[in-house]
Amino acid sequence: MDLGLTGRVAVIGGGSKGLGRACADSLAQEGATVVICSRNAQELDAAAQQIRAATGAEVLAVPGDLSQLDDIQRLIQSAVDRYGRLDILVANSGGPPEGRAVDTDEETWSRAMDMALSFFIRMGRESTPYMRQRQWGRIVNILASTVYQPIDNLVTSGVTRMGAVAYAKSLADEVGRDNILVNNVAPGFLMTERMRHIFDTRSRETGQDIESVLQARASAIPVGRFGRPDELGDFVTYLCSDKNTYVTGTTILVDGGVVRSVM
Repeated sequence: MDLGLTGRVAVIGGGSKGLGRACADSLAQEGATVVICSRNAQELDAAAQQIRAATGAEVLAVPGDLSQLDDIQRLIQSAVDRYGRLDILVANSGGPPEGRAVDTDEETWSRAMDMALSFFIRMGRESTPYMRQRQWGRIVNILASTVYQPIDNLVTSGVTRMGAVAYAKSLADEVGRDNILVNNVAPGFLMTERMRHIFDTRSRETGQDIESVLQARASAIPVGRFGRPDELGDFVTYLCSDKNTYVTGTTILVDGGVVRSVM
């Protein structure tokens, strides 16, 4: 199936590893030019070389801290300056710091807001003018299943990303007639470095070994296993493609059925 992505220019946040890297891999495989960003320049350059070697795609690596507005603006401008266009935005950032509702301090909340709320607002706002110029665009925000169901010690994730959901819905309303579609995906338990870190914390808190904690969680997922990053990456690629022409303003779980809500 031709997804119509050849020649499209896609900016992917957090593209050196994890879910962002999976999205970059999938988009590049389908013929998109990908612009990836993360704070670690060495890891970013290595990822760019690997994506080029595996797919033959054009890849631009732009190091930066996407919790900072200046770096977001530089990332978007670098893509436009190099390729003359911006068609796709995959807004993905590192997860906010862990915290509980009863005692998370002001500094942690401030960092969480920058990483998991202001980030999505800034990325959407800075990219849409270029998409409007061409009357075509796709924006996908990588959120978390915490927007549907709280996860212990991750109150910062649920609170900030619920705000991102509200922003995305308003943005979708405003740019739909420009043929720009805006959606969120909410991954559940996909096995990334961050997910491993979360379960390492649980292991220390409970005194259980890490493998027992992982097995207990996997057994509670209806499909019986953790998800793979590429499973999310391929779904994001569909949402970013010409084959998606009518899905916008929505938040879609990619969680193996773990969230029990019927809505």
